[in-house]
Amino acid sequence: MHGPRYSVKPRRRREGKTDYRQRLKLLRSRKVRIVVRKSLQNIQIQFVEYKEGGDNILAHANSKELINKYNWKFSTSTTPAAYLTGVLAGKKAKGKGIDECVLDIGRHSPSTGSKIFASVKGIVDVGIECPHSEKKIPSEDRIMGKHLNKEITIAVNDIKSKIIGGK
Repeated sequence: MHGPRYSVKPRRRREGKTDYRQRLKLLRSRKVRIVVRKSLQNIQIQFVEYKEGGDNILAHANSKELINKYNWKFSTSTTPAAYLTGVLAGKKAKGKGIDECVLDIGRHSPSTGSKIFASVKGIVDVGIECPHSEKKIPSEDRIMGKHLNKEITIAVNDIKSKIIGGK
């Protein structure tokens, strides 16, 4: 027998970017995936369909769109911004005929009350079915931004009505 006794793991696994076991479980469901990624400044949500040649993005929303299209004057990395980005992504996905999906949080830990689950709440509020635990969703006060500023609550309600109303 010749050669090394070890095998090199795939590059994305070595870099800690992809959990292939989790990805395989999600792909076996044959449902559209909601890929939610958060950074220190933005929230990004994609509705992704698996194709053998490569994943196909069906709908996409970024929290920067809140500033550009809806005059959001606050931080785009907060829980209310994550919720509104979820509403925006859900509205776009509804327009493309997506009714159900499964959440893909990647290597993020599923912390209770996190921005990821605020995004899921926004998607579910638009009318897309997504299995999730109600315990993980942030409280209504956090989603509306009452812990940050009273002005944010008014802005969240205003922008939500603009997105859902289609104005």
